[in-house]
Amino acid sequence: MFEAEQKGIEEQIRAYCASHSLPEPNLRWTWIPFSGQWGLSTSFFQLAAASFNGQKGSIPQKAQEIAAGIADQIGIPDGFSKVEAVNGYLNLTFDPALYTRRVIDTVLELGGSYGRGKRLDEQVMVEFSQPNTHKAFHVGHLRSAILGDVLSNLLDAAGYDVVRANYPGDMGLHVIKWLWNYENFHLGEKPGRDITRWMGDLYSEASKRLDENPELDNEVREVYRRWDRREPALVALWKETRQWSLDGFTEMYNRLGIHFDTYYFNSMFEDSGREMVQDLIQKGIAEDERPDNGPVVVKLDEKLGLKTEKYRVFVILRSDGTALYATEDLALARQKFTDYPDLSRSYYVVDVRQSLHFTQVFKTLELAGYDWATRCFHVPYEIVSMPGNVVMSSREGSVVLLEDLLREATERALQVVREKNPELSEDQKQEIARAVGIGAIKYPMLTRDNTKVVTFDWQSALDFNGQAAPYIQYACVRANSILRKAAVNLPGSLIPDYPLSQPEVVLIDLIGRLPNEIQNAARDLRPLLITTLAYDLAKAFNDFYTQCPVIQAEENIRNSRLRLVAAAKQAMTNSLALLGITAPQAM
Repeated sequence: MFEAEQKGIEEQIRAYCASHSLPEPNLRWTWIPFSGQWGLSTSFFQLAAASFNGQKGSIPQKAQEIAAGIADQIGIPDGFSKVEAVNGYLNLTFDPALYTRRVIDTVLELGGSYGRGKRLDEQVMVEFSQPNTHKAFHVGHLRSAILGDVLSNLLDAAGYDVVRANYPGDMGLHVIKWLWNYENFHLGEKPGRDITRWMGDLYSEASKRLDENPELDNEVREVYRRWDRREPALVALWKETRQWSLDGFTEMYNRLGIHFDTYYFNSMFEDSGREMVQDLIQKGIAEDERPDNGPVVVKLDEKLGLKTEKYRVFVILRSDGTALYATEDLALARQKFTDYPDLSRSYYVVDVRQSLHFTQVFKTLELAGYDWATRCFHVPYEIVSMPGNVVMSSREGSVVLLEDLLREATERALQVVREKNPELSEDQKQEIARAVGIGAIKYPMLTRDNTKVVTFDWQSALDFNGQAAPYIQYACVRANSILRKAAVNLPGSLIPDYPLSQPEVVLIDLIGRLPNEIQNAARDLRPLLITTLAYDLAKAFNDFYTQCPVIQAEENIRNSRLRLVAAAKQAMTNSLALLGITAPQAM
């Protein structure tokens, strides 16, 4: 926001260093972290250490000497109200009135683009969700889908070109069981409206039948042999039923507002994965123990010459030559960089329990000589815990289905909307309830660090007075109500000509932080930074709403505050959009 002024100051600092025989400075700017003091700060400890040649004194003293000298030389540049050297830091405080105008003008000029960084001409892939076909789509899939979507939003907003990838598990023992059950007990049936529920019911039914009648395993193995032979009728049935699952998944994704640019399937990589395993054997990286009825393995620690256990032994093919997840993941990684050779990073948003697996996959690829292997990263996440310690098992059918969760969220939100706005049409109430319900589900998934368990409960998720999406959405609605009641065109750009109140100062401060927080959240892959800022913005706006008259204020104050309300609404709306949450016009 003050890029031009910052560059001018940097030039002056470099000129000072050159004239005082100091090394070229490596300037790293941070925001001054004091409420109501807007500005930039940089330290000179690194520069002091680089220029310290056994002179008397200490590095902190030298850093302060440099900071004080620069402060004296640059004076108070345009756009700033104060420049001071403090303990080796140079602090430059923006002029409050000028800063206020610039923040608000920038937000209102950019609108929905406010906070977004410049395009970086750098491509990244985020692979997420990865549900198994022929099973239910349940709450256990929810965090990966939401986290991956929001990480994609953040990386896009930070300036990256993002490829959103999904990798459903469309073949494996679970699919063979399902096909066996369908052929023997449900042939000719088709799913109705609740596709994923029906698919999940048939899978849990298959598991129950096989548990109760172990002798039927022979029939399942025969289906697997038919698959290995690629029997045309079975392949056709698999394709048709797989599409049923994918159609059901698409319904869920559409309701959640999630989309993908490309799909990979584990069935695509059985053969190519086995070819890569053979190549690893020929290169001496993998050891083939199949002659002794063992698997194909990569003894990573041994290959790396490690004395202590770190990567362990990586099994990449079964003794009978059938593919494992490892087999397919090796080929998947190669395919990604074949399809997208310019990828600077490939992120895998997968359960934390797969951390060792991905460490082994990436290290094996690195040993195999793929230069892009070091650009693969696992983004782990923890489970979602439901009230009553529900254990989610597709096999036993004891899952909380996502469609049930979405339905209940909408129904609960609808009750609140009907109480607050009985005058709205039923269609409007339904639309608002869907936005509030989905926000209530998504927000709790993002308010904890990725590797911490999320405990979901309705009371906190639908809290209109606490740290929850409805609270933030309602703050947006309040802002919209003020603007609507003002019934005037928004005033043009202006500098506040009155002393700003503390609630105004805090609100302006938080609005101005959004661009930097987006960059920080994308860099650290931490949506938590945006959920926190969104809540802080809503809280600050509500404080402003209760303490600072807008419509009834004097004209000059009213004009300034109307622009602040519009800017706050836009900042909250943009923050929610990054989280995949809609800001409704009414609630």
